[in-house]
Amino acid sequence: MPERSPDGHPGPPRGRELDRRILSLALPALGALVAEPLFVLVDSAVVGSLGTGPLAGLALASTVLTTVVGLCVFLAYATTATVARSLGAGDRRRALSLGVDGLWLALTLGVVLAVTLWTTAPWLASALGAPEAALPHAVAYLRWSAPGLPGMLVVLAATGVLRGMLDTRTPLWVAATGAVANAVLSVALVLGAGMGVAGSGLGTSLAQLGMATALGAVVVRGTRAAGVSLRPSVAGLRLGVRAGTPLLIRTVSLRLAILLAAWVAAGLGTVTLAGHQVVMALWGLIAFGLDALAIAAQALVGRSLGAGDVTATRAVLRRTLAWGTAAGAVAGAVLAAAGWWIAPLFTADDDVRRAVATTLVVVALTLPMAGWVFVLDGVLIGAGDGRYLAGAGMVTLVVYVPAALAARAWADDGAGLLWSWVAFAGVFMAARAVTTGLRARGTAWMVAGA
Repeated sequence: MPERSPDGHPGPPRGRELDRRILSLALPALGALVAEPLFVLVDSAVVGSLGTGPLAGLALASTVLTTVVGLCVFLAYATTATVARSLGAGDRRRALSLGVDGLWLALTLGVVLAVTLWTTAPWLASALGAPEAALPHAVAYLRWSAPGLPGMLVVLAATGVLRGMLDTRTPLWVAATGAVANAVLSVALVLGAGMGVAGSGLGTSLAQLGMATALGAVVVRGTRAAGVSLRPSVAGLRLGVRAGTPLLIRTVSLRLAILLAAWVAAGLGTVTLAGHQVVMALWGLIAFGLDALAIAAQALVGRSLGAGDVTATRAVLRRTLAWGTAAGAVAGAVLAAAGWWIAPLFTADDDVRRAVATTLVVVALTLPMAGWVFVLDGVLIGAGDGRYLAGAGMVTLVVYVPAALAARAWADDGAGLLWSWVAFAGVFMAARAVTTGLRARGTAWMVAGA
């Protein structure tokens, strides 16, 4: 019989049991992560049938929306860590109470952002340089998708609660159902009802609000069963803000690095910029898989530290790092071998094809390190070590900037893509590997207890 923790759940797993636990959390998490980008993909396909102007407007507006939601991912990460730690300490009522506070924080922030986005949509679209033909469509999408922002953020928080309770399957089913609903709504509203881009935004809002209702209902049902109040507590909200702010800073540092990489590519010519779009898309896809392991690490580390089991925490660290590095190596091998066949799927330009295929070999060599970094991020987030990650994020950004500027200044359009990714996937990721690796070697992050 497995050891049992104070809250009645199976205790810290070991060996193959730990591997099974990691995969049982990571695989559904991967499915949920992949389901989310389908929203934009389906919207792009449907709106694309309306012409270039609407599609260009959607491209600009969806970038704004995904950036806003991406910056709020701390709602999921912080909630996962606090809920998992409380459950590990045997305090299920506190875990659920913190989960409720996380939902209230997400809802409040979502309403504020929705009003802001609706009000500033014309200014945002103009400030980002929307062409005249795309401007009204960008504004329409931003305004009609704005009501869905509270739902999007509640989805993040509720997903964090369930992950902290070691449930990644429920978010998977809800995300998959939401993706299907979004596709149906997009076709019905954009084409059937003739709403154009506004219908795409409304469909996204309705799908996200439906997902938030479904996930929120699961959390509320568990809360009521435990006799926990659904009212927010000031202390819980403060804890959410305190835990989330450093993670927001960390996310900002990552977003700035990605924007800097795009700026470097833009300055090196058309071939480099076109190739950068392809390589970044593939990088993002692989990152979803590696992030799924990081999510498993968050939940398991939070649970074991809450239970005061430092030995189990070290075991989770070792096994998830092994899985992350191995997954990165496998992805790298596939990418390096298939690069010359992948590139033609995205472009007919021979120069772009060569640049992409060559760069993918370099990126492939860095993927085992990327797997290491993503998992360590998850481990430290699960441990509640957000302040360190915030500071480390800014340090790594400072290290990356000179490498990025050097690539932009000295490379030409022929080799620009290669050197820009040496800077991003090589220098930037190596800096992240060093900062997180040094932290993980010590014990300062392993604070045990609730």
